[in-house]
Amino acid sequence: MRYFSIFLLVFLLTSCGSSKKKGTLTERTISVAAADKVRRGASRIDLNDSPNDSYPIEVPKSNASKADNIINTALTFSGVRYKYGGTTRKGMDCSGLLYVSFSEHDVELPRTSSRMAERGKRIRVKDIEKGDLLFFKTTRGSKRINHVGMVVTVEEDEIKFIHASTSRGVTISSLRDGFWNQAFVKATRIL
Repeated sequence: MRYFSIFLLVFLLTSCGSSKKKGTLTERTISVAAADKVRRGASRIDLNDSPNDSYPIEVPKSNASKADNIINTALTFSGVRYKYGGTTRKGMDCSGLLYVSFSEHDVELPRTSSRMAERGKRIRVKDIEKGDLLFFKTTRGSKRINHVGMVVTVEEDEIKFIHASTSRGVTISSLRDGFWNQAFVKATRIL
């Protein structure tokens, strides 16, 4: 039983999206109701309750690109709880979220974040666009990528990405956040 407890603790700490936080918290959760507004054709949703600190996501009403369509699919899972290996509304992990969102639009990705990191073209941070994938190492001292997110907006010098974190489930975070900024490894373009 002791070994099982240790295994479980190590597993949770190294699984997709650590819950450790550093720096200022800029992570925001989109409600499922807001994501539903996007699917019904709303031109924007607000990721923040505070009128003074707004992070809108622009979503075109028509002529949406493949990236916009995949982002909209991912947004419909906002608020879904984290579940290691999950790919349903009952629970998802980070790679499961992207695996499902991309596959709904006929783009096949590997099932794990480390395998996803082997696909696509590596791009510089200054060239990141909506739909690009961001890869992270969330475990200190690890040499292996264990977390992935998809860029939903790039405004000025802030990059927002959707992912499934162990502490918040499917949510949107900023690459400016101290934890995510330190854990960031690379960005790739699949589309």
